[in-house]
Amino acid sequence: MFYTKTFECGLQFAFRRTRSQVAYSALAIRSGTRNEPEAYSGIAHMTEHMLFKGTAKRTPQQISNRLEMLGGELNAYTAKEETVLYSTVLKEDTAKAVDLLFELAFTSTFPQKELDKERCVVIDEINMYKDSPSESIFEEFERLLFDPSPLSRSILGTTKSLRKIDAAALQAYVRENFRPENMCIAIVGNLTPQRAERIARQAAEKYIPAGYAPSAGPVRPAVPDVLPVPPRFEKEMARKNHQINCIIGTTAYSYYDGRRMDLILLANLLGGPGANSRLNQKLREKNALVYSVEASFTQFADNGSFLIYFGCEKPNLERCIALVREELAQLRNKPLTDKALRTAKKQLLGQLAVAADNGEAQALSMAKSMLVFGEILSDEEVRRRIEAITPQSLQRAAADVLAEDRLSTLIFK
Repeated sequence: MFYTKTFECGLQFAFRRTRSQVAYSALAIRSGTRNEPEAYSGIAHMTEHMLFKGTAKRTPQQISNRLEMLGGELNAYTAKEETVLYSTVLKEDTAKAVDLLFELAFTSTFPQKELDKERCVVIDEINMYKDSPSESIFEEFERLLFDPSPLSRSILGTTKSLRKIDAAALQAYVRENFRPENMCIAIVGNLTPQRAERIARQAAEKYIPAGYAPSAGPVRPAVPDVLPVPPRFEKEMARKNHQINCIIGTTAYSYYDGRRMDLILLANLLGGPGANSRLNQKLREKNALVYSVEASFTQFADNGSFLIYFGCEKPNLERCIALVREELAQLRNKPLTDKALRTAKKQLLGQLAVAADNGEAQALSMAKSMLVFGEILSDEEVRRRIEAITPQSLQRAAADVLAEDRLSTLIFK
């Protein structure tokens, strides 16, 4: 069972009790690539890095030691629409971990000396990313697919934009985005709900001014009845790699589209983590054309993407593309049998249950869900929505999103 609440300052709180002696905490902030000024591309990610470089009372070394000396861990990540700080500690140290997450979010000082050093680290990260075509092809595909939306920008930014970012820009960005009404603190651990809420409240009251009046949250984007026509492209880029990397994809449903559950199941069926996925069976097991192939459905507030990625030897490229398109056409034109659909649902439900058994993944998911929906669906409700999928609704989703005239292709050669 989930326990959720919104505090008077606008901060959202979520908790789930477990039997583990380890507690997990996640502070999610509605602050990602989408929120960046165009001139400061990459500032959300740079902010995440700089949160660990000094607060009003701790040095970078003291921040690192705060939880690690207790056997715990502290980490963070930046995405297109959120920044997340998260921790893992023994349950008796939960209060210390949550307090540190708030300290980083609300009292980081962004010293210019540390910023100058960290900028070099991030630029090196950008260059390393470019050296990995199986990763950088996703960034390039999103740039082409979502342009001119902020979603088209790299999370890391560019060398040019990073050089513009100074301490004042970071401070201004944090003032604008790191507000309680843009945050959720999620805790998973062997505590009572009352104890977990008290820990969250104490941290909030310590770092958020008394009487803080939250502003209105973002307006939820309307869901179109018909998906907008996406930009289409057939593009090849020379990368001089031994392996060909290819993505076939298009825009898709947003978080708030009621049809998204069909597409989650469809992505898992086509190219999920199971070796029995349709594309893995067709491209690898049956024809030995690829080492890996995957399908992904990523959702945002007002858009989404459905991508199929594979890497192969150059002589196999056209055959791989033909087989992928053949599989998509089959899903568009012919509904699954009841038996095949039952099997697909069972597999997805099992994967979700296994993921939910991971406390860290649970805390991250809870925090994200509260930011996006303002609630967390119970396990029973998730199961109900998956079980409600029919062969016809799955076929409609395939025909709607994966229509031949909506698909684009990017190839790194």
